[in-house]
Amino acid sequence: MSEAAARALEGRVAIVTGGSKGLGLAMAKGFARAGAAIVVASRKLEACEGAVREIEALGGRALAVGCHVGDWAQCDALIEQAWQAFGRIDVLVNNAGIAPVAPRLLDVTEALFDKTIGVNLKGPLRLAARAAERMGAGSTILNISSVASVRPNSFTAVYAAAKAGLNVLTSVMAQEFAPKGIRANAIVCGTFWTDSFRAGVPSEDAAEMAARGNVLRRIADPEEIVGTALYLVSDASSYTTGQLIQVDGGVLP
Repeated sequence: MSEAAARALEGRVAIVTGGSKGLGLAMAKGFARAGAAIVVASRKLEACEGAVREIEALGGRALAVGCHVGDWAQCDALIEQAWQAFGRIDVLVNNAGIAPVAPRLLDVTEALFDKTIGVNLKGPLRLAARAAERMGAGSTILNISSVASVRPNSFTAVYAAAKAGLNVLTSVMAQEFAPKGIRANAIVCGTFWTDSFRAGVPSEDAAEMAARGNVLRRIADPEEIVGTALYLVSDASSYTTGQLIQVDGGVLP
């Protein structure tokens, strides 16, 4: 990799929600290596502070912000804190997400529905709208979606619906923000070895079954999202907007 490519985000500021662990932390660290200052946001401030220490150990700059993205007041505060700390916002990654499940629609509670939609869809809409007010030409928004949004089932119904909505919002963001020179894209993720996946998979047999669901026959490490994410938030993808890029190991029909 050339030095220019390695420092593709030099001087830029990136907000990563759900940035204290899993895919969010992998992207935050990858962006920091590429030269960006990082705003790490998640509900637990202590976890964000731990992520900041990891980024600083790489030689990067970072700020920890506690934020529940399902609360619009906290979304607004996150954007303001990032602006006050760094004086600019160049990248927003809407990565925070939750995936509670119910076996059938009748088992979906109102609390489960509201919480799932709030974190996965309501928050990204508000954050993108407010971040765009502060962003300049060349800035980018990256939404982290899921293959559940295009291959739903009863077990993932509410989560899949929220992520399908996020796919639609990605297109809307691309259209609305294009006149300002802001691009918006989404990564439609397959199965990654995240803490939430490890906690939710009931057995090694179940994990193996999940691995057999793609042509590569394996589950990805979180770091394997970084290359695509870095491409989409950097100038390397300057003519790409409104796109859903599947990073899923080649999910089978």
